[in-house]
Amino acid sequence: MAAHELPLRFTWKISRNASVTKTNLLVRVGEGTTAGWGEAAPNVRYNETPEKLTAEFEALVAAGLGQYIHLPELEEFLAAHAPSHALRFAVESAFVHREAALRGQSVAAWLGVPAPSRPAATAFTLPIMEPGAVAEFVRAQGMSRFGQLKIKVNQDSGFELLRALTQALPGREVLIDGNEAWTDADSLLRFLEQAQTLPGLRVRLLEQPLPAHCPDDYRYLRGRAPWPVFADESVTDGADFRSIAQQFHGVNMKLMKAGGYLNGIRLLQQTRAHGLQTMLGCMVETSLGIWSALQISHLADVCDLDGFLILRDEPFGLVREAEGLLTPLPVCWKTLRPVVS
Repeated sequence: MAAHELPLRFTWKISRNASVTKTNLLVRVGEGTTAGWGEAAPNVRYNETPEKLTAEFEALVAAGLGQYIHLPELEEFLAAHAPSHALRFAVESAFVHREAALRGQSVAAWLGVPAPSRPAATAFTLPIMEPGAVAEFVRAQGMSRFGQLKIKVNQDSGFELLRALTQALPGREVLIDGNEAWTDADSLLRFLEQAQTLPGLRVRLLEQPLPAHCPDDYRYLRGRAPWPVFADESVTDGADFRSIAQQFHGVNMKLMKAGGYLNGIRLLQQTRAHGLQTMLGCMVETSLGIWSALQISHLADVCDLDGFLILRDEPFGLVREAEGLLTPLPVCWKTLRPVVS
């Protein structure tokens, strides 16, 4: 495993923090023709740091990680040692990628799900910034090529950011992401009422505006919000889906939160089984992590997989983006290496 510092193309600011670089971890299983790669994108929201994941990986190795060559045994080992979700996904996905390649199968086929039949449309995210900077950011990042836009908001400037975005690109479908910025449902509803007055605003969904520890507020909000409310931080690697269905209209599943392909697919299936809409999201990741998510992208109603587009020097080139559509490219795990500029 190796850590890679990834400079960003712009300041990535959400309601709880801001950053100009990310440090992700790359895991390789096996050598040569039997190699497989996976990525871990630590997230401080879940008490994950590169240092913590590195220590956990060293502990896994010391406990015998290297002796496992088949996924069922690996699953038992990881269940017994319980690493952070992002690291667990990196390890499991590296094994899956290797096993699928050895059998000459696609990852989707190896996982037992239908393969994606077409490129996946992704939203592109506007981080929190001064509202006066929005128009230039939209131009510089070529956001007009995306059919869906995502916008990070907080209580201080959320309305002004929404107004600036709808003025710059009116009529686009927008995903509003609060990252738990509001503290109660009533203040959030006042913001939503104000947002509804904006001409040219088309909202697809409202993502996790309140903290995950506010289920009563979400139950109150669910029948009053003008747009579908989606869980993000409220669903990590598991949840009481009967309760989630009383709070939300949909769930944003991220493989880095789910801790693996197998559990991620299970979460998407449970989401649908409870009558909820499905969304597939990401952290700030290289195209290795996004390539992985694209293997199951057809299982989601909405995809938000722009994490690799935020990087200044994306090191793998495993995904092609054109007019907001993402296509996973063929990969040779034997020769895969990050390009460091």
